[in-house]
Amino acid sequence: MTGQESGGLARLRRAAGHTQETFVKAFRQESARLGIAAAVSVRQLRRWESETPPPLPHPGQQAVLEAMFGMPLAEMGFDVPGHRVTVAAPISDAGEVKRRTFVADAGALAAAALLPAAPGPRIGTADLGRLRERLDGLYQTDHTAGSVPASTQAERIEAGITRALSSASYTAGVGRELQTMLAELHGHRAWYGYDGGRIAEGRAACMEALAAAQLVDDPLLQVSVLETLVLLAIKAGRSWEAASAVENGYRLATQAGAGATVHLVIALRDTNVATHAGDLSGARRALSRAVSFQGRADADTDVPNWAKFVGPFEVDYATADMYVRADQPKRAVPFLRAAVRGIGGGLARNSASYRVKLAGVLLAAGEVDEACAEVGGVLDTWGGIASPRLLGKVHDFQRAAGVVDSPTARECMARIRETV
Repeated sequence: MTGQESGGLARLRRAAGHTQETFVKAFRQESARLGIAAAVSVRQLRRWESETPPPLPHPGQQAVLEAMFGMPLAEMGFDVPGHRVTVAAPISDAGEVKRRTFVADAGALAAAALLPAAPGPRIGTADLGRLRERLDGLYQTDHTAGSVPASTQAERIEAGITRALSSASYTAGVGRELQTMLAELHGHRAWYGYDGGRIAEGRAACMEALAAAQLVDDPLLQVSVLETLVLLAIKAGRSWEAASAVENGYRLATQAGAGATVHLVIALRDTNVATHAGDLSGARRALSRAVSFQGRADADTDVPNWAKFVGPFEVDYATADMYVRADQPKRAVPFLRAAVRGIGGGLARNSASYRVKLAGVLLAAGEVDEACAEVGGVLDTWGGIASPRLLGKVHDFQRAAGVVDSPTARECMARIRETV
């Protein structure tokens, strides 16, 4: 039956949730953990699975295979010579025979490898696809309707994933993906804490997300959490924590071979830290890096969902923020106008936030009528967005406009009170 998957090894491999390619990777990882110089190629794996009898693995490969499946090589369909047979027996009784200690007899282990080991529903790749679609939808909800409805959706998804991890039956690969999704959800909750002004709650969610991302060994997921931690740490007055998060973000992105878009996000957070600290020279350096990364972002072929929001408008916004910090609102205005023009319709919450920021800077620059017009545009679509941070910005504008002796300003304040 050469060319077909016919042996026990193929069934075990599929039951563990592996393709031939992912099995080869898992084999390499297991050999590294065991400290055994053994490897297998996809071509060799195909021979093991299709030929009758299959070629015998060498002793190092045998040790890795037996560790991966928890059963003797002979039970996987190989014709093993007597001197290399491993049996289930107490180690103290091994004597002259090479033995391994297994937790059950070989027949029971084979059954356990092929059947769900735990009660409850079976979670497979189709279920993961549905969960992934719901999880990715949180970005759209947050960007268009705000963090309040997104947080409600996230709670439901998190409950489902936690329930699946606790009581469902799944392969190791599916379990790892479920844990990855849970780490992402903690990251979402961190952002909702920031947007809602619940800074301590957001930082706690960041710590959970970082720990979960480390457990699944996903450096880019860690970067996504760190970029939110920067914002939270700044709000908490922990500038040293924000700076450390930036440095670790750069390190992890380099380690993961991340593209220019991910590095652009980190450079923008680097700018946030320097601007907040009043280090305008540092902010200019970070912005120069951001511009360099932005120029190379078009070449990226695989951008994580959490980094897809970024673009030239974010660089313009960060530049304007630097000028505001330097008490130069008139120099900030053209950059904020460019940011508002460039943000795109799919980011309604951010677009509204940018416009309110522009309105505040215009007000500081003495352009009262234009400032109120920008806020009026935001209020026209107010009912569709639920974001505490956006609400706070509108109230900040309201307080600033309250000291301006202008009919336009008074009319704008009245409309804010009626709408918000």
